[in-house]
Amino acid sequence: MEEINGKSALIVGYGREGQSVHRFLLAHHPNLKIGIADIAKIKPIDKNVDLHLGKDYLEDIEKYDVLIRSPGISSSLPQLKNFTKAGKIVTSATNIFFSISPGVIVGVTGTKGKSTTSSLIADVLASELNDVRLVGNIGRPALDYLKGADRKTIFVCELSSQQLEDLRYSPHVAVVHVIYPEHLDSHKTFGQYLSAKSNIVKFQETGDFVIFNAGNTNSSKLGQMSLAKKIPFASDEKYKGLCFIRGDSVFLKEDHRKKHILERSDIPLLGPGNIENVLAVVCVASLFKISSAKIKQIVKKFKSLPHRLEFVANVNGIKFYNDSQATNPMAVINALEGLSPDVGTLIIGGYDRGLDLTQLGKYIALQNIQNLILFPTTGEKIWSIIASAKIKGRSFRKFKANSMQEAVDIAFANTPKGKTCLLSPGAASFGLFKNYEERGNLFREFVLSKK
Repeated sequence: MEEINGKSALIVGYGREGQSVHRFLLAHHPNLKIGIADIAKIKPIDKNVDLHLGKDYLEDIEKYDVLIRSPGISSSLPQLKNFTKAGKIVTSATNIFFSISPGVIVGVTGTKGKSTTSSLIADVLASELNDVRLVGNIGRPALDYLKGADRKTIFVCELSSQQLEDLRYSPHVAVVHVIYPEHLDSHKTFGQYLSAKSNIVKFQETGDFVIFNAGNTNSSKLGQMSLAKKIPFASDEKYKGLCFIRGDSVFLKEDHRKKHILERSDIPLLGPGNIENVLAVVCVASLFKISSAKIKQIVKKFKSLPHRLEFVANVNGIKFYNDSQATNPMAVINALEGLSPDVGTLIIGGYDRGLDLTQLGKYIALQNIQNLILFPTTGEKIWSIIASAKIKGRSFRKFKANSMQEAVDIAFANTPKGKTCLLSPGAASFGLFKNYEERGNLFREFVLSKK
């Protein structure tokens, strides 16, 4: 295997994916000298593994033949670039997986909607096919799911921009959702972010397929740059997608005719973004000859994933929704469109990654939301935009919160019965919370404690 062609390998980053790489190397390269580098302190693994920990964790990388980076480690770090200049290989678990996978890979990316789309694709395909495996950024390291796979195995692989940034392969079927600015703390510019995303189609060939959102400029740009057969989709029929919505019905253009697949009312997921997730799923399902009846059946019973417009509970006549995975402004707008006009309280704000909040602030200013609960630091920035809009007939009460318990207490005290409290931060969780999962879990925990 090209990626592991030396006598020693250093795993950089020992989170979920780094640990998966370690297991893979022990199983398939037992004679390989393994090192682990991580800025965090980790417990000793075994005497045969060299540990490089703390702020100088990259100090000794030149001692190794191959460096395997985890998604949280940027490939643009000077130490990694110098390693490559020395003629050595920097690779990743995703590159290794793509290079040795015997099966068909369906790759899914986009700024939002990846996990829901990947999960739904896997469920729909598994309804009529024998060996379908959901892997990737959804929390299932792909290397852990290779055992027993063959050329008939279908891997549905969620791909983040960090996994894609140095990928040297593209999937047989690439699904590209809407793309807008995100992760600018790690990619620095939107151009770099889009360039990373483009690797999902960059290496495709004429026998491959690219499914993309024709209604989104950046998704279309990636779709058009691919050599693969192009399958556009869009909610609005004017974009001439092969899968689209007319009235309240989802149609698929197939063999020069329009085939009815299902109704909007068959889709239990909230928000326009989830409608487009389903359109992408229909396109993938059609490639694998899944029946319309089965697509409809699986979609109808699919439940929202945790932290993605997840219904938590109705407590004292107030509905609570956890949308903690909304880490950028457009995701908040999508959530509000899905729940409007029922939102009485919006919990918003978080770590500032330099995203433009103007459109979000102006959108909220037009909504009939009574209460805004603001987390630092973007909460105040969003409030400033809302206040400066000076929309007649709109009045908001502003509250500040520095913990999730405080935010939930404020929501219970101020949200009118019959209304909805929505946690949709539009920002990363760092500072107050470990990650978006912890943020959403705490919200759910404190809400349920009030029952």
